[in-house]
Amino acid sequence: MNDTYKTIEKRSEEILFKEKNSKFYGYAFPVTSEEEIKNHLDSLRKQHHGAVHFCYAFQLGTDKIQYRANDDGEPSNSAGMPIYGQIQSFGITNVLVVVVRFFGGVKLGVGGLISAYRTAAQMALEESQIIEKTIDVSFEISFDYKNMNKVMRVIKEKNLEIVSQEMNESCKIVIATRKKNAEMIFDIFSNLFEVGIEIKD
Repeated sequence: MNDTYKTIEKRSEEILFKEKNSKFYGYAFPVTSEEEIKNHLDSLRKQHHGAVHFCYAFQLGTDKIQYRANDDGEPSNSAGMPIYGQIQSFGITNVLVVVVRFFGGVKLGVGGLISAYRTAAQMALEESQIIEKTIDVSFEISFDYKNMNKVMRVIKEKNLEIVSQEMNESCKIVIATRKKNAEMIFDIFSNLFEVGIEIKD
């Protein structure tokens, strides 16, 4: 089972690609939600007041893929899709690539635009550190305080990540494990006396 995916570690450095007096600024961001994407776009719009087009593409998710390509006023499929094509060719997800264009007075034609947006997106991704992450599954473990030791022993033995915990009379711990180990971990906790486990979305 494949339970890893590739993404970028952090925001790329700004790159600049020039074509016939037009300037194309490229950026890549690691993202996990549409809210983050909107925030990055808003801040780029504030940063580049005089720019005509903010073209972008993003991809989110590992099992269920969600993506969008936006031409932002450029001819149809001349900007967003060439940018998205680069996200695909780098084999990454949870990423947003934005190319900001300042028009230089000379029209590039659709072919020229496709080439410029593709190149700027490629340069932005080449500037980025690509990392591999595991696809994790989260479980909520619920138990009485008296059963704390046996629960913690499994967490320690199996090297599980604790995401959050509430320790009172009745305790709840949210743990994360790699997808390929999820079934085994679920079985271990299911078989512990007086311990409940359920998958967290």
